[in-house]
Amino acid sequence: MTTSEAHDNFDLLMRVPLQITAQLGACTLTIEEILKLGAGAIVDLNRAAGSPIDLLVNDKVVARGEIVALGENFGVRITELVANR
Repeated sequence: MTTSEAHDNFDLLMRVPLQITAQLGACTLTIEEILKLGAGAIVDLNRAAGSPIDLLVNDKVVARGEIVALGENFGVRITELVANR
């Protein structure tokens, strides 16, 4: 493979879309508990308030961060990159 071909392949990979998810926490509920949820219900997550959230790429944690307000939207400020294993 030539350097030009490798560069073209790299450019192609750089345009591949990936699913990014910000995860505040998780919990397990029974179907009965889920059916009882309504407006104003509180779902207790497995994280303390103020804890960093996980940033996942294709369901794999790649970073942690904090929620920030961007006008009327929310974003994530990355505070830690997670080492790949």
